[in-house]
Amino acid sequence: MALTCHIDSFQEFTEIYTVKELARKAALVIKGVHVVPMGTANAFLIEGDDGLTLIDAGFPGKEAAVFGAICGLGHSPNQLKHLIFTHGHPDHIGSAAAIVRETNARTYMHPLDIPMAESGGPFRPMRAAPGMLRGVLCKLLYHPDERLEPVAIDMPLTAGEILPIAGGIEVIHAPGHCAGQVALLWRPGRMLFAGDVCMNIMGLGDPVGFESLKEGRASQRKVASLSFDAAGFGHGGPIPRDASTRFRNKWGKESPA
Repeated sequence: MALTCHIDSFQEFTEIYTVKELARKAALVIKGVHVVPMGTANAFLIEGDDGLTLIDAGFPGKEAAVFGAICGLGHSPNQLKHLIFTHGHPDHIGSAAAIVRETNARTYMHPLDIPMAESGGPFRPMRAAPGMLRGVLCKLLYHPDERLEPVAIDMPLTAGEILPIAGGIEVIHAPGHCAGQVALLWRPGRMLFAGDVCMNIMGLGDPVGFESLKEGRASQRKVASLSFDAAGFGHGGPIPRDASTRFRNKWGKESPA
């Protein structure tokens, strides 16, 4: 008989999948890290000795993807101990309240974005990134007047700190797309979680928009100066190896505005 993960208490997760089916919903990036697709946004699960850590929480109504991924990897939702946000936009915090309600995970965010998360909106306006496609996508996907279920933030993130989570996660403040945007460097696996500093759809490129293009370019150069092997993005496929080389090739020198 196929093993199942019974999670009937999760209101949005009405189907019972086999463990094999659940595991397919979370793809391995590197040892200890799985990407969890949450609509057109990604979240990432880190398996550490101190439990599970989730990076970002996708769009609203996508919490079942996280619960399914956790169960498919042989864990239970109460093993999710930490939920770290790269920033406070709706496609990164949308399912957070539902996830925290079921798991009691501790939440982390840069102070500049905490008011948006704890109020559930509205959100700061952005201008589209350069290029016609991003202009269309920004208007289509980003709605600053959107309202979400609020989520309380337990711990403000500080630039330069190393969180004592999963063996050490370094916080790099990388504003531009969003004032409270951070990149997160998981030291044991040398993996960077870039959030929306950039995206990786048809190659590395800009996010759909910026609050400040000048700050965004500076943050892209900052991240390109770091040393890491793998990278994950809020949007687009992860890069499992040689990621910092690709960042340096793209943003290692002065980028045009």
